[in-house]
Parts: sequence; C-alpha cells; structure tokens
Amino acid sequence: MAGVMPHIPGGGVDLSHLVQRTQQAQGAPEGSAPTPTQPGGGQVVDVPSIAIEAGEQNFEQIAQLSQVVPVVFDIWSAQSEASKSLSPILLKITREFGGRVLLGRVDADSNPGLAQAFQARSVPTVIALIGGRPVPLFEGALAEEQVREFFGQLVQLAAQNGVTGKVNAPDLAPGEDAPEAPAEPQIPAAHVPAVEAAERGDYATAVKEWEAVLQKAPADAQAKAALAQVRLLHRLQGLTVDEIRTAAAERPDDLDAQMLVADLDLSGGHIEDAFLRLLDLFSASGTDDRSTIRTRLLELFEVVGVSDSRVIAARGRLANLLY
Repeated sequence: MAGVMPHIPGGGVDLSHLVQRTQQAQGAPEGSAPTPTQPGGGQVVDVPSIAIEAGEQNFEQIAQLSQVVPVVFDIWSAQSEASKSLSPILLKITREFGGRVLLGRVDADSNPGLAQAFQARSVPTVIALIGGRPVPLFEGALAEEQVREFFGQLVQLAAQNGVTGKVNAPDLAPGEDAPEAPAEPQIPAAHVPAVEAAERGDYATAVKEWEAVLQKAPADAQAKAALAQVRLLHRLQGLTVDEIRTAAAERPDDLDAQMLVADLDLSGGHIEDAFLRLLDLFSASGTDDRSTIRTRLLELFEVVGVSDSRVIAARGRLANLLY
C-alpha cells in the first residue's frame, strides 16, 4: 500500500479522523483506526532491543506492547532488494523516535504464516499495531523522509487513541528522545466553514462549502483534495460494509453499487483493490458509463494523492484504456 497511512493522504487538510469515524460506523473494516482496549498512557516498558525479530512464537508478546507504543512491523525477505534498502531506514527512524515506536522485524521466508496473517501481498510490507489493531502503512521501499513522516503521523494517531507510553532499550542512547510532533497546519480562513461542517458530520454541507471555495480559487489544491475526501465520506455515510457488498453482489450491473465498493475498499486502505475494480469496470463498460467511472477514478486519485506510486500506475493503465 505504497503511501497508505492510517489516514487517507492527499491535500493539506487532514480529514483522517472523519474517515476513521465512518469506518467505525460501517463495522470497522480492515485499515480502520485502532481503538486500544488498554491504553498505555505514560507507561514505560523495558525491552531487549528497539528492533525485535518477530515470529509466530513471540508475536503475541510483541503485539501486547502495542498497548504502550505503536509497533511497526517490517515484513521483509532476504530475496528482496527493496527490503535491503528499506529495513535500515526503518531501524534508523525507529531509533530517532527514542522509544516512542518499537520495530518488529518479520522474515517472511521463515514466517510465511505470520506474513499471510498480515495479508502481506509483497515484500517489503510495513504494517503497524496500535492498541492491538492493525494500521496498514505501505508496501515497497520509500525515501527516508517519507518514512519519517509516516512515523510522525503514526505517533500522533497513537496519542489520539491513548497510546502514549515509551519503551526503554539498551540500544537507545541515554537521553535519546522522540522528535517533536509536526505542528498542526493552519487552516486558511476560506476553508473553515467546510472543515467545520465536515467535523460535525454534515458532509453534504461540507461538499457545498468546498465547491464554493473552488469556485473562487479553482487552483486551490488543498480544497480540491478535501472535496474529494468529503465526497467519499458522504457516499459512505450511513451505510454498513455488509450493505455495500451485498448490494454490489446482488446488482452486478448497477454501476453506482459497484463504484461504492471501490469507495469502501479505498476507505479501508485497500487502494490497489479500489483502483483495479474501477479500471476493470471502465474496461468492460460502454462509452456513457466510462465517463462516470473515469470521473470517480480521478476523484479517488485526489483522495490518495496524485504523487502516490499506485495512483501513477493506475493513471497509466487508465491512459492505455483510453487510447
């Protein structure tokens, strides 16, 4: 899930908590925000190392530590060049966070069952646990700065869910501590009515407010991305996972029902599945429906972030289907 964080990235207005709220109302599909059962607020736990080799024998013990700090699992393979470049970056950044994050290293070759349990479709795959709940992060090797940003957002998400402890490890330098969390971005005044409407769950009004912003400032990339996000939330509002999937199964020719499954997949962190569903629909559809599907795809590209590697790949396939 290259680029997928606990929130849906894209744009400068973070509406991740609203996505999480929607997922919880739907029955908490995979990728939803964690809800710790035993928050580790302020707790300090000694561990043998800041990076622990994780296997089926010790997984439960490591998972329990996610009640104290986020545990990031690096699912890697010695056969993967991407793993060889990513693993040292993960270790370096885990150390930078001075005990606010713990790294679990899962050798997929030695622990295929554990890798399968994480639903790792390729290596490397990086998934976190917060309060015992999985938070998909990304697949493949990323630049160091991108990984560092993911860790910062992960610590923020953990704090929102009451997981604010720390681990002590012999391989942490004395006095080493986590970097300060990035400052909350300032919301432009023109965006405030839309953000406030979204905060109170009035997505219909939020859509109108973002549209009004874009009428005055068509080049506002933050507003464009946020509009795509709240449209997604509006489409999913009030529906459950079972209702969405049942409707799609019972009405295979209902374009709206099929596209709504793509919305559901994306909101749950299954980005490639969402794009693949829409691209397959596009390929099999006639001219009239193709325009609708293309519009939805472009909107979901904005939700994920136009620079995301999966968006780039999906955009390339869409172009091939168009021409």
